Amino acid sequence: MESTGVTTMRRCFVCAADMLGPGGRRLTYPDGRSRSFARACGSCGVLLADGADPAACREHLARSLAAPVFASDPDAPYGFDLYTLRTAATRLARGTRPLDEAGRAALLHPHDRGAARADLYALADADGPPVSLGLLCRPAELDAVLAALPGQAGWTDDAAILLDGPAEAPRAVPVAGFPDGAVRVAARPLDGDFAAQRNALQDLARRAWMLQLDADESIRPAAGRLLPALVAQAEAGDVVSVGLARANRVDGVLSDVFPDVQYRLNRRCVRFAGRVHERPVLDGGWPRSFITLHGVIAHRLSAAHVRARSRRYEALDPGRGRIEEEAALLRPYAE
Repeated sequence: MESTGVTTMRRCFVCAADMLGPGGRRLTYPDGRSRSFARACGSCGVLLADGADPAACREHLARSLAAPVFASDPDAPYGFDLYTLRTAATRLARGTRPLDEAGRAALLHPHDRGAARADLYALADADGPPVSLGLLCRPAELDAVLAALPGQAGWTDDAAILLDGPAEAPRAVPVAGFPDGAVRVAARPLDGDFAAQRNALQDLARRAWMLQLDADESIRPAAGRLLPALVAQAEAGDVVSVGLARANRVDGVLSDVFPDVQYRLNRRCVRFAGRVHERPVLDGGWPRSFITLHGVIAHRLSAAHVRARSRRYEALDPGRGRIEEEAALLRPYAE
């Protein structure tokens, strides 16, 4: 299976991140074999042999994930521990369960040297706790947000909308497909602090977990229907935050800033920090989070908005506006 020669892989074959770099990590397989890998993905953690071909890697991974039990192949052109397998499996809407106590411990202490082994199951066949949907928007966007909500009624029965405006207590609004009182609209001034706004939205959730979206973002209902199963898997692994890939389309064109992971599926108690480009604060650090690849957050942008946004964010929080990201957002996606 292993290729030879110089690899031309720019993006990770698992998560598509442009974060491949020098490796050096080793994995130990059940037969006792130990193997070092030349490259690693800085996002999902997959390890790559020198010269690994992305198409061959995807084909091999798809076959391996179709089985009831995943067993790492010591001759494959890639490798990963159980933490990375959990993310890789979601690419094909599969969930993982550790085979033993050692596996459960490995999930809490990534990235260890143990090559991944786990039971596999279809996320679509698994149950999980209900998830709230939270939406941030401006008053002028409210009608459009409400008009799009019925499409999400198949996976959530609790939706909170928080407007940027003078403070108003939550009020119920009727939306087709939702129970009476399930959709509420509240308001508070953003005042240039996105983390504070997200934290206020978290507090409006009636469920233990909430998926947050902005007015210019959406997910497909099919992706939403798998969120409860993902939450169940998260809770089993002491995870409190799940990141979703975000596809930025600038004037309709997919941007090179992909997967642009956004940690938007969080336990209600999780708090965000950062006036701009806010992120959840995790007690215990990043091992209490993972990335799912089963669906994307679709993000609609205009080139004019991209140019203005970077400067606005830099003014709100000097040094954190990511001015350098503007060019990448305006550049079309490339493998």
